[in-house]
Amino acid sequence: MAKKNIITENKRRKLIFIRHSKAEDQDPAISDFERSLTVKGKVNTRLMAEILKSKGEYPGKIISSPAFRALETALIFCREYGISPSEIKLAPELYLSIREDDFLSFIRNLDDADHTVTFFGHNPLITDLAAFFASDEPDILPKTGIYCLEFDAGSWSGVEPESGKTLFFLTPKEHS
Repeated sequence: MAKKNIITENKRRKLIFIRHSKAEDQDPAISDFERSLTVKGKVNTRLMAEILKSKGEYPGKIISSPAFRALETALIFCREYGISPSEIKLAPELYLSIREDDFLSFIRNLDDADHTVTFFGHNPLITDLAAFFASDEPDILPKTGIYCLEFDAGSWSGVEPESGKTLFFLTPKEHS
């Protein structure tokens, strides 16, 4: 029986999309790229990392926008899971923007050894990317929202748009 579960697991891929948490307000003295999380944002991030962990989910490969508020959110998740910050891959296109077709190519070129990949980014892009892969239309990801999709694919090259089954959609509001 355990062998069957391993085989089934190998035919599944998960994408987890996480929007950065509450950040400082815009300030002319600080660039948008450098804005940090607020204290409440850090608290919400820790809460959501704990909730994801309590569900038995592991973030797998972590890819983040290099903007500080997204990276800071990713770092807090890493701390909760005991993942080294050096494991985070920065993807500038998650800050600037990426066309859906380019993101599909990006997904299809992921390492098949990574069955789960978690993206940390910004709206509207992070919600748009989740919607591109979801078989249903997800709601807008609120700050620190977590949206998880599962694909019936043995490799990332087999992932198709609108083929992801929603496993869960978590928000800080429902857990506060």
